[in-house]
Amino acid sequence: MKQFMILHVGFERPTPEIMEQWNDWFAKTASCTIDMGGFMGGRERNKSGSQELGWDENCLTGYSIIEAESLEAAEEIASTNPFITAIRIYEIRKQ
Repeated sequence: MKQFMILHVGFERPTPEIMEQWNDWFAKTASCTIDMGGFMGGRERNKSGSQELGWDENCLTGYSIIEAESLEAAEEIASTNPFITAIRIYEIRKQ
């Protein structure tokens, strides 16, 4: 079984309905979820310096690490996520 990281993109103030959708998704994917978490505040560092990262439609708000047979299977799992702007799915490469 391969591991994949799902990055949750975009923020909007959660309503009770949105929170219910997220809780339902977490419950539905619990059997294949290895880890998950959210982000609080952030900073980007580049060659010009650093800047605070805002909470908007482009920010990363959290992650889920899941197990799936393939990228396509991971995408199928991720497609049921109630994402705000997008979700990004990456296969985790083991050393």
